[in-house]
Amino acid sequence: MYKLTPRQLILLSLLPSLIAATLVITYERYLRPPETTASSAPSLDFLEAKTKQLNFSADEKNNIDVYEAVSPGVVNITSITYKEDFWGFDVYPQQGTGSGTIIDKAGHILTNYHVIQGAQELKVVLADKSTYDAKFVGADPDNDLAVIKIDAPPDKLHVVPLGSSQSLAVGQKVLAIGNPFGLDRTLTTGIISGLGRPLKAANGRTIDNVIQTDASINPGNSGGPLLNSNGEVIGINTAIYSPSGGSVGIGFAVPIDIARNILPDLLTYGRVLRPWLGISAIQITPRLAARLSLDIKEGLIVRGTYPNGPAAKAGIIGSEQYRIVDNRIQLLGDILTKVDGKKIASEEDLYRALKDRRPGEVVSVEVVRDGRPIRLKVQLEARPQRL
Repeated sequence: MYKLTPRQLILLSLLPSLIAATLVITYERYLRPPETTASSAPSLDFLEAKTKQLNFSADEKNNIDVYEAVSPGVVNITSITYKEDFWGFDVYPQQGTGSGTIIDKAGHILTNYHVIQGAQELKVVLADKSTYDAKFVGADPDNDLAVIKIDAPPDKLHVVPLGSSQSLAVGQKVLAIGNPFGLDRTLTTGIISGLGRPLKAANGRTIDNVIQTDASINPGNSGGPLLNSNGEVIGINTAIYSPSGGSVGIGFAVPIDIARNILPDLLTYGRVLRPWLGISAIQITPRLAARLSLDIKEGLIVRGTYPNGPAAKAGIIGSEQYRIVDNRIQLLGDILTKVDGKKIASEEDLYRALKDRRPGEVVSVEVVRDGRPIRLKVQLEARPQRL
């Protein structure tokens, strides 16, 4: 049997104390967390300084400020039409979506005409998710603009300020708010990429001086506002150029000044009181000029004048009649060539020449009759609604 020596017995009795001391040293050196003192604890000043490091840039803050100020005034519009099925046994709803901008406390909303075109029902969803039935107020298909109205409490109607599109510059920052693909109140930013662009409306008319932007615009953005950095509406987003149907950075907005000019008519009459001459016309083409042996190569042949219309009252003669001389057809009416000194080569030229005029104003018209230029004064009248 093995016996421990006195020295081994002493060491064995000291072993628990040695182990305890080793554990204490290990804890103190490696495991114990450092003491928090008044000088080492993170102070409120430190936290504030850290927060300041996370502050937004001036541009980011502007984006946030504009969105927070304007987005409550941008609405989601759902247009509903009812279609019959193939067999005519059932009727089903078909929906389209778009955006709009609240322009006054009466509940008027500015949007695109194509957003509400043909709708049998209109629903508007506000920022607080409340939904209202909307009614049609007025439309201008020529500029793809329309106004609808909801009956909501004034305190729920956040009016968005209308700016001006007169002094815009290429490169200027713009922001678009809308409801692309049903995602309500989405913000995108970009710049003005071009100015003075012509854009064909759905009815074939040309909208002049359209704003081009690279701010992302997608289906559902139509009718929403294009804003400047002050949060003012400078345009109404209306179309994109895209082979795929999604945004490729080429979007177009109708200048807000066009909307400003026509809003009084839309709110009062439900349409724009555009002036007209009261004529039906045919555009001269090289083939037609050759067939009729015309010396004039550009202009509108006045086919006829509407009874008691502006042109008829001014003495303009239609070409319903003709005569044949030496096997050549000779018109007995007038050929319209100029309005207020502007050359008229097409119906689009005539539309543009009268576009900024108002009923009751007088324009100078030049026609060619029997080969001779004649100048006449025509007092414009509002185009009848039935035409």
